[in-house]
Amino acid sequence: MTDRLQAMSILAAVVDAGSISAGARSLRMPLATVSRRVAELETELGAELLLRSARGLSLTDTGAAYLEAARRILEDVAEAERIATGEFSRPKGTLALTAPIVFGRLHVLPVVTDFLKAHPDVDVRLEQTDRPVSLHEENFDLAVRIGSLPDSSLMARRLGFVRQVVCASPDYLAHNGTPEHPRDLADCITFGNLMSPKSWRFGEGREAIAVAIRSRLVVNTAEATIAAAEAGLGATRVLSYQIAEAVKHGRLVRILTSFEPEPWPVSFVYPPRSLAPQKLRAFLSFASPRISDVLNR
Repeated sequence: MTDRLQAMSILAAVVDAGSISAGARSLRMPLATVSRRVAELETELGAELLLRSARGLSLTDTGAAYLEAARRILEDVAEAERIATGEFSRPKGTLALTAPIVFGRLHVLPVVTDFLKAHPDVDVRLEQTDRPVSLHEENFDLAVRIGSLPDSSLMARRLGFVRQVVCASPDYLAHNGTPEHPRDLADCITFGNLMSPKSWRFGEGREAIAVAIRSRLVVNTAEATIAAAEAGLGATRVLSYQIAEAVKHGRLVRILTSFEPEPWPVSFVYPPRSLAPQKLRAFLSFASPRISDVLNR
């Protein structure tokens, strides 16, 4: 049974990594061993699980069904081990979290630091990224999501709301005037992960308008966007929490506030479990009110 569980783990790692060689690297196992174990698993099952081509790997229909079942089995075994080691009776073990880069730095990391001080038997792996993250495929216990949540099997806990705002530095506005309508925007700095560099959309529903803009600068992080706006290059559009400190200290000014769209919800999402580990329960109880308090001020 142990060999079969290992084979299941190897198959999952190979599929997640996209190739046998990448899977071997992620597992820190010899390539020949990984390749042999996958081939042996297919022989034992009497079915082809993977299609191999120059473009990489893909699952057969049988392979996709088998891998889905294998992931459930591996999770059940991992949960049984966590119960046996006491992870469900007290906060213990490694908690894997993911959050957007700026939100993580401003709001999640300070809470994580305090949480770790209060729970010496818990370790945290925090990944800050603006890319979409699959909790199941990448083995995360909890994620921060900003925006409306799609229908899914994930559990969610609402923390508060943020707004999509336009801002510029006081010096830029003093020299170029304050736009009274989105059509008045001239020099723009675009955060490419959030919107198009050619047009920005304002309003909601039938009242929504798309305004053509000139992006003097397009960047892929909110922090670079904000720094360029503070330097006086032009107006930018980001999320309210990302510029809260800059606005508070007068480095940026919010403009076009009457054209702001409806606020976006901020939520914790996590996989449904009949018995959630105490490390996750403890973090939800610890972090939720603290982050909600900041967002709702």
